[in-house]
Amino acid sequence: MNQQRFLQQLQIVLDPKKGDVKVATKILQDEYYKQPEALLFLMQIIISHDSTELKQLAATQARPLVAKQWTKLPHDQRKSARSQLFQATMAEQHSLVRHSSARLVSAIAKVDLEDGDWAELPGMLQQAATSSSADERAVGIYLLYSLLETMGEGFSDKFKALFELFSTTIRDPESLEVRVNTLLAVSKMAIVIDAEEDQASVKAFQDLFPAMVQVLQDTISNGKEEQTMLSFEVFNTLLTTEYQLMQKHFRHLVELMNQIATDKQFSDETRTQAISFLMQCVIYRRLRVQGMKMGEPLTKSMLAVVAEIVDINDDDDITPGRSALGLIDSMAQNLPAQQVIAPLLDLLPQYAGSNDAAHRRAGILALGYAVEGAPDFISTQLARILPILLRLLEDSDVSVRQAALQTTARLADDLPTDVTKEHEKLMPLLAQNLNAAMQQFKGEDEGPTIDIMRSSVSAIDSVVDGMEAHDAVQYLEKLAPLLQKLLQHPDFKIKGLAAGALGSLASTVEQPFKPYLRGSMQAMQGFITKKENEEELDLRASCTDAMGEMAVAVGRDDFQPYVQPLMQASEEALKLDHSRLKESTYILWGSLAKVYEEDFSPFLAGVVNGLFECIEQEEGDLEVQLGDSAKDLLGKEVTIAGRKVKVADAVDDDIGEDEIEDVEFDDEDSDWGDLTTVTPLALEKEIAIEVIGDVVGNTKTAYMPYFEKTISKLLPLVEHSYENVRKAAFSTLHRAYAALYEVQEESGAQQKWQSGYPLKVEPVPELEKLGDLVMTATLTSWPDEEDTAVVSTIAQSLSENLKMTGPFLIANQDHLRQVVQTVGSLITKKHPCQADFAEEELDLEDMDSTELEWLVIDSAMDVISGLAAALGPNFGELWKIFEKPVLRYASGAESLGRASACGVLSEIIVGMGDAVTPLTEKLMTILLKRMSDEDDQTKSNAAYAVGRLVEASQDSATLQKSYPTILSKLENLLTISNARCKDNAAGCVSRLILKNKSAVPLGDVLPALVNILPLQDDYQENEPVWKMIITLYREQDKHITGMTQKLAPIMMSALGEPEEQLTDEVRLELNQLVDHLKNM
Repeated sequence: MNQQRFLQQLQIVLDPKKGDVKVATKILQDEYYKQPEALLFLMQIIISHDSTELKQLAATQARPLVAKQWTKLPHDQRKSARSQLFQATMAEQHSLVRHSSARLVSAIAKVDLEDGDWAELPGMLQQAATSSSADERAVGIYLLYSLLETMGEGFSDKFKALFELFSTTIRDPESLEVRVNTLLAVSKMAIVIDAEEDQASVKAFQDLFPAMVQVLQDTISNGKEEQTMLSFEVFNTLLTTEYQLMQKHFRHLVELMNQIATDKQFSDETRTQAISFLMQCVIYRRLRVQGMKMGEPLTKSMLAVVAEIVDINDDDDITPGRSALGLIDSMAQNLPAQQVIAPLLDLLPQYAGSNDAAHRRAGILALGYAVEGAPDFISTQLARILPILLRLLEDSDVSVRQAALQTTARLADDLPTDVTKEHEKLMPLLAQNLNAAMQQFKGEDEGPTIDIMRSSVSAIDSVVDGMEAHDAVQYLEKLAPLLQKLLQHPDFKIKGLAAGALGSLASTVEQPFKPYLRGSMQAMQGFITKKENEEELDLRASCTDAMGEMAVAVGRDDFQPYVQPLMQASEEALKLDHSRLKESTYILWGSLAKVYEEDFSPFLAGVVNGLFECIEQEEGDLEVQLGDSAKDLLGKEVTIAGRKVKVADAVDDDIGEDEIEDVEFDDEDSDWGDLTTVTPLALEKEIAIEVIGDVVGNTKTAYMPYFEKTISKLLPLVEHSYENVRKAAFSTLHRAYAALYEVQEESGAQQKWQSGYPLKVEPVPELEKLGDLVMTATLTSWPDEEDTAVVSTIAQSLSENLKMTGPFLIANQDHLRQVVQTVGSLITKKHPCQADFAEEELDLEDMDSTELEWLVIDSAMDVISGLAAALGPNFGELWKIFEKPVLRYASGAESLGRASACGVLSEIIVGMGDAVTPLTEKLMTILLKRMSDEDDQTKSNAAYAVGRLVEASQDSATLQKSYPTILSKLENLLTISNARCKDNAAGCVSRLILKNKSAVPLGDVLPALVNILPLQDDYQENEPVWKMIITLYREQDKHITGMTQKLAPIMMSALGEPEEQLTDEVRLELNQLVDHLKNM
């Protein structure tokens, strides 16, 4: 082997100025690394060369060669080489080389020890770890750490001796490095300790834990930033180990981290790491944090840290204030509202009323970050929140106003119905902020004026998007021209935000937007061909989004002139390699498919080809070296090359046998490993898959030539590594099944389904084959899927299909069994997606749930509703399985559970029809109690369920005796505006009258009912209301005929806009009644 040439290639890898790195790499791999002697030569470099960088490179390149080449060397050579390497490692002065060399020693030891060789090594390590020299002790412990990292379980029989050793070295009085290395080593033992099998190690670890915490504190107090970061990482790692190891000290550790996080004397990096640890606690030990009621003190502490934020627009730097906002967000999603939102709202008046603008800003900013985690709870508190929000929108400090604008947007996004009810108060303040900033603008590129304009337009967009059409129309005349004017603003972000707001305005008001369509399209048309830089491409994407919304708003005829040029521009957009523009293009196609339906067929070939090209692309692993400082970004988004990218979990850092390991001198000590990201391509695929669902569902028959190929493309994606791609794939597969059912039924090939089991109607072969494929894919993943959003999407998709396409999907008895089992595990909180890491000993059913957790349970409840709809009278057997958990929720302590249970009971009643009769007494007892619930949504759902039970049941005796109680409870409900109480109470009382009007005092009930007409929120309940009124008129009931004068304008209102107030059948009958009354 030509050692000089070998050395030259290594030097080229180190310094590209000396040659071609790719060529050198290929020579090393093809000529040298396939020879065992290469490993010896690399070891010799480590042992004897003068260059630190070359020794570092040699160590990192030698390690992956050990597994393949070490045993091929003669035993005597191996023995000599490893001994010299060990001694060189002990004597090495440069820490990076020392650590890389130690890892090489551990790789060799793993091979030799497993082969029964190098028996003297443990004694050598013991001697080094107890040496009188602090440097030798440090290296000895680091070698032990490297060995434990490489073969932890292989050392389990030596844990007792190691704990005895480490109990001394972790308190080393002379060397902080020895203490830190011991901390690292102990963490590797923790990873492999089995608490059930090795209680002695658990006890030893618990005894050592206070000293481990002291090491962290020592690194902080000594200002050793690198060692501090390593120490923090140890405690992050411990969160994923057996909980018993930290059980005795967990509360103290959380409290200590909270103290560090809030102490301004520590560095920002140290405080940020403490907050990162707390965030990981909330994720990995959520139930422990919840059980110890740590949410409230953490929320209060983090709110104080948020007040340290200097510039709310600087979201790239990782600071304590920014991290504190992230922790508040995480706690809001992972802990009950009473532990996070409630204390936050209790402090909000104090912060909002402070003389310090930083505190006013912090309070309203934190609220904005918390809303996504608990929208239902916050919706009940808006009466407290809105006066504060409105006041801060007029604050004297510009940064406070900007924070209030941002929170307005977040509230409107997550609580559109509740927030936009206050539009008359909100919109003038949003416009006031925007107009003032526009007047103050002097042509600057950045600054508070630009910031306020951006935030104002964004808030207007969100509020308008959530409004009812009749409310938004009143702002159209002033708002549309203003936004069109902003499309000419020099700031690209303002142009893009204005385009987005115009799109939302159009989407909300729909037809009244027609007079503004031409001006808006002309203002934007110039932007949809821009492609010179990132800003232009972002703007092009925003305009593409807006145009799609406008197309849906104004309809096919008015938008027709723009379709062809827009489709041409969209074809070019896909070639520009800009992820956001590609996504916007796909969404535009979905919008146009919705508008033109089967008439979109001329474009289908190109559209399908473009979508297929996206989902067929190979994804290279995009890895980003973010360094230790970004560890708290796991699960968050970062901007890479102008694109938001999600940072995924840490990956294994093993190097392939023939690969050259990259040398990162700054990170060689890091025990973290590389962070991987969700690539922009994966995000594109998610959108493309969703749009395929839109296109299939809207073009139907026209899409059939591409249908089979589409299914074959989608099926593999249900196993994609990115959860949102899996979610989109499952959703689109189920939508495709629904579309095929509609096509087959509309063509006459498929007879309409009938509820029941076994099947009364058979599916056509094409539908049966697709159903089997979809359900096989679904049931391969759903029972074990760990991502809650994917689990919820599958449940919602399956539920919708059961209600729309009947029992075909569960005709296979094994499929039905698996569906029932999975739903059962979800509603009892035993599904893998609901299990906290290693928290099996906790009774999850007795723990309060977060709103996001309830989304999963609620989606499973929806499947129960779907099963009832599909199986009809045969659902009774399954009810025996679901009855106990559902009724437990109906009587539980959590309002979300009671409301959800009452909702599913109503759906079960509707699905079973008169087969529900044997269950009448039990269900009536539960539902009557819930009609007096403290929670409005529960009361409302219970009233609807009672009405449906009265309608369906044939148990006359139970119904008859229940009427007085039902009526007394409905009297109160007819006065409650929240949660559609009035509407559901109206529907319930109407069903009571239709069933047995003699049991209802019409003279008292009808006036109260008519006073709340027409119904405003739940148009579904118009059907029983108007059927009851029409029936009474047919019977010439004196109570109703005497109210004709009052009912006449209500009838005309119901027959007017919006048309969805009435079904076609009821509209026809009501028109006939109106005509009859006119002729009387």
